[in-house]
Formats: sequence, C-alpha cells, structure tokens
Amino acid sequence: MKKMQKVIIFFVLLHSIMHQRNRQILQIALPSIVSNITVPLLGLIDVAIVGHMGSAAYIGAIAVGSMIFNLLYWLFGFLRMGTSGMTSQALGRRDMSEVMRLFVNSLTVGLGIAMVFIILQVPLRELALLLMHPTPDITPLAATYFDICIWGAPAMMGIYSLNGWFIGMQNTRIPMFISIMQNVVNILASLTLVFACGMKIEGVALGTVIAQWAGFLTALFLWHHYYGRLRRYYPHATSSSAVATQEEKKEPQQTAMRHAELMKFFQVNRDIFLRTLFLVAVNLFFTSAGARQGAVILSVNTLLMQLYLLFSYVMDGFAYAGEAIGGKYYGARNEVAFRDVVVRVFWWSGAMAVLFTLVYALGGTAFLRLLTNETSVIAASGTYFFWALLIPAVGMTAFVWDGVFIGITATRGMLVSSVISAILFFVVYELFRHSWGNHALWLAMILYLLMRGIVQTIWYFKEEPPPAPPKGRGCLPA
Repeated sequence: MKKMQKVIIFFVLLHSIMHQRNRQILQIALPSIVSNITVPLLGLIDVAIVGHMGSAAYIGAIAVGSMIFNLLYWLFGFLRMGTSGMTSQALGRRDMSEVMRLFVNSLTVGLGIAMVFIILQVPLRELALLLMHPTPDITPLAATYFDICIWGAPAMMGIYSLNGWFIGMQNTRIPMFISIMQNVVNILASLTLVFACGMKIEGVALGTVIAQWAGFLTALFLWHHYYGRLRRYYPHATSSSAVATQEEKKEPQQTAMRHAELMKFFQVNRDIFLRTLFLVAVNLFFTSAGARQGAVILSVNTLLMQLYLLFSYVMDGFAYAGEAIGGKYYGARNEVAFRDVVVRVFWWSGAMAVLFTLVYALGGTAFLRLLTNETSVIAASGTYFFWALLIPAVGMTAFVWDGVFIGITATRGMLVSSVISAILFFVVYELFRHSWGNHALWLAMILYLLMRGIVQTIWYFKEEPPPAPPKGRGCLPA
C-alpha cells in the first residue's frame, strides 16, 4: 500500500511538472538559474583567488571594488528590467516595430551611460571610496581594482541591455550561454594572470574585464545570428522626418499612441531608477558599515553575502519566468493565463526556498571554507552564520514579486516597497548597532528583505494590475 501511495504521488507530481505552463516556466527559469548562478561566480572566483593570497585585505578590496561597480550598474538596472518587461508585452501584442525600437533604445542608452562612467572615472572612484570608508590597508587595493575594471563598463551595460531584451523575447538560453562563457574566460584569464604572470589584484581585475568584453561581443554576434532578420521592422519604428510629418497628418492617433509609449518608457525607467537608488543605498551601507568594523568583519560579511547573492540569483530565475511569461500574457490581455503563471511561479519559488535553507544548514560552512583559508575569518563567520539561514524564507516573496511587477510594468509598487523597506533597514540598525554590533546590521538586512515582500503582496492584491496597452502600429497577426 505504501509503495502504491508513493507511485501515485510520483505521477501526480510528474503530471504537475509536465503541465504546459509549468514547462513554460521551467524553459525560462532553468536557463536563467544557470545563467544567474554564474553571475555571482564572477565575484566568487575573484574572492576565491584573492582569499589565498595571504591577507584578508585582498578580500576586503574585492568587496569594496565589487560594491562600487554594483552601485554604478544597479543604478541603471532599468536597462535590463524595463527592457525585459516592455519587450515581453510588445511580443505578446506581436508588435515587432516596438520590439526593435526597445532593442535599439536600450542598447544606445546603455553604451552612452558607460561612456559617461569612463569619462568621470576619477571623481567616481574618489567619491565611492570616500562614501565607503575602507581601512587604510584596503583603500589602495580597491582603487587599483576600480581603475582596471572601469574599462569593462561598456561591455557590462551592453550585456544588461541585451539580456533584458533576450528575456523579454522568452529566450534565456542565450544569456545562459554568455554567462557560462564569461566565467570560463574569467577563470582562465585570472588564473593565468595571477599565478602564471605573477600579478595580484591587478590580474584579478584584468581577467574580469577580459571576460566582460568577451561576453558582450558574443551577445552581439548571437543577436545578429538569431534575430538579425528583425532589422526590417526598425525603419517602421523610426521613419525619416519627411515621412514622419506625413504620417502625423494621416495618422494622428498612431502618433499620439507612440508618444504615450515613449512617456510610458520614461515613467517605467524612472520608477525603477528611483527604486534602485534605495536598494543600492542599503547594499552600499551594508558593506560600508562592515568595512568600518575592520578587515575581518568586512571579510565575514562578504563571504556570507555570497550565500545571499547565490540564492537571489537562483530565485531571479523564477522571477524572470514570471517577468517574461507573465508580461507576454499580460500584453496579450490573457488574464486567466497571467494569474495562473503568478501562482505557479510562487509554488516553484517556495520549493526552492525550502531547498536552499536545507542546503545552507547542512553545507554552508564547508562552502565558506572553499572561498578562503583565513582561519580568523572562518572562525568569526560562525557567529553570524545563522542569519544566512533566514535569507531564503524572508527573501523569496520579494524576489518573485519583483519579476511579476516588471512583467506588467507596475513599477510604482516596486518603488514604494523599496522606500518603506529601506527606511526600516536604517531605523533598525541605528536602534541596535551600539548594543548588537554586526548582528544589528544583519537583523536590519533580514527585516528589509521581509518588508519588501510584505509591501509588494499588499500592493498587488489592493491594486489591480493596470490594463494592458492596446495593439498599435506595426503589429503582426496574433
């Protein structure tokens, strides 16, 4: 009887997994998970290499340098998120002209922003180091890391734009391939430069830049190979001035529609930009507060944050599924399918949260030992490790809602949740930092993640998703 029950349960689970919509979710989520796991691996590889150089200052320098670039890149995360949500909706409407317009606009804006980074690299570096207050032994190493990695900015911003567009087009296989290839290049380049050429942090930074450019150039090649035929739709999105003038006379309604789409583009990206400011402020302060407590505490927080980043990138795989598939059904005005996607994404994400909690509880400490052999850092990490066990449970809801909200471009809810949660983070830390020290910092982070999910849940059920935009000019038959 027990064997029969197990067989029945197995086939019920198999039927659920093989449901068409679950297959859609997994087709987006699994490549995204592989891709997203490899994103923090770029940082993990750097940490692992410098973790065996004989000084905790190298780990701290990577932490500070990486956070500086996270600050720069996260501020313009709308290049991926806004592009993905709006592209998936345009695909659902079969509006190929809008799909191409989003591709060109996003890539152009991304490369333009990167050039500003390069032009202003010296004041950006000095301002970032001033804000983060690293200890004197870390500052020069972090500055060296920055001076080299800034030259990878155009490649990274370009990858942000391209990945957002690929996800919106329901294609996560290309981002997965690019991420895997980047990590292979990064490992080979960094190990060669550090151990074969005798470099230290310079070799780690240069290996990262080489990997970034390799990824960007590969992404462009793959876009040309698989999507180059869509170029024929772009002239319809941007006519010459004379033709545009004639169209304005003949089709004032369509002109007004394009104007509304442009305003929507800026509104969505404005909300995401402001929301990202608060997320960056929290993460920057987290690293800065750890840096003020010395190299050991900074290194401990850096290692434990790798567990946080690993989980977040895995969860983002399912968030991308809600973002891409939900956005597509939303753009197609299929409300029943859209809400079914949301429910199923949450079921998958909940299962992953349970799995990660178990994995961290059983093997988290061993994982940290792979990253460094500094005994003082390993010993100190045990005091704070239990905070890492809470991350999957408290963070799952926020990650999934981010994906859903991006898919339907309900970015105002994301902004509100980030503002409220950031305020809670700083209040909690200020209340407990004198008595709890670094524990107060982790308590504030856990409550911050929890509050983001709570506010977004309330927002979703209180505010109905906004109506999908109508089909516009340049649409293909559904």
